[in-house]
Amino acid sequence: MNYLNLKELLTIIIPTLNEVEGIGLVIDELLSVGIPKDSILVVDGGSTDGTVDVVKSKGIKLIIQEGRGKASAIATALKHVKTPYIAVLDGDYTYPAKHIPELLKKALEGYDEVLGSRKYVEGTQPLIYRLGNYILTKLFNLLFNTKLSDVLTGMYVVKTSKLHELNFEFSGFSIEVELVTHIASTSGRVTEIPIEYRRRLGKKKLGVLEGFKIARDIFRLTWRYNPALLIFLLGSLLLIPGLILGSYVAYHYFFTGIKYYVRGLIAIMLTLTGFQSLIATLITLYVKRVELRILRSIESLRSSKE
Repeated sequence: MNYLNLKELLTIIIPTLNEVEGIGLVIDELLSVGIPKDSILVVDGGSTDGTVDVVKSKGIKLIIQEGRGKASAIATALKHVKTPYIAVLDGDYTYPAKHIPELLKKALEGYDEVLGSRKYVEGTQPLIYRLGNYILTKLFNLLFNTKLSDVLTGMYVVKTSKLHELNFEFSGFSIEVELVTHIASTSGRVTEIPIEYRRRLGKKKLGVLEGFKIARDIFRLTWRYNPALLIFLLGSLLLIPGLILGSYVAYHYFFTGIKYYVRGLIAIMLTLTGFQSLIATLITLYVKRVELRILRSIESLRSSKE
């Protein structure tokens, strides 16, 4: 992919907040893989450590972020983007720039978003963060019927038009989840490719508590994009107390001779309700899959007419 193609197709967005240790290296690496200076856009959220000076010394376009948090940074940058695709990466030198052409090439195969799935090596990420990312990704896959391995990655290429469809209602690092949710729920054209991941330079901004906020936002997004699934999934949890209570009643009936009629009736009701909700959950997932197929077919017809 040559210089001209990259310039016409892609804008690199780098949100920063006190990244003086890494931002210079990130810019140098982007330039070394053929990314034009005019295609790089740094959005600063109020750095006080010299980040802005480093960016200006490199001759890179810099804009001041409106609002706070990563979501606001991307929303601000979006106003200045004219290319059909956007690549987002952090300014802490964790994501190798060499993967950007690979991500764009994959996106050009017909995907709305291509994620860079991080491959960790020892020392790059504490175990607690890796475990949290694993749990949140599994939760996301369960609720949105995807097969991703790193839904929280900070490096991805996305269609600019898809970013314009977002309301940016979820703050901070939940922007990645909001974007993937929107694409997975409206077109399903999201995929990922493996990328390397390095130890960050500078102070880490994502705390452990942020993981609980992201989990909350995943459920909020489920309620927005597929409320029936969330209702039925919660209803299926009634299977647990139903089976526990049923086992208790059965044990006493067969081994002690004590008959708990009311408790037995409650156990049956809970179990049946939970089982029916579980079946409804599976049906909802199937219906959503059919919906995505129909949407793709409609979009393909529109494209062929144009």
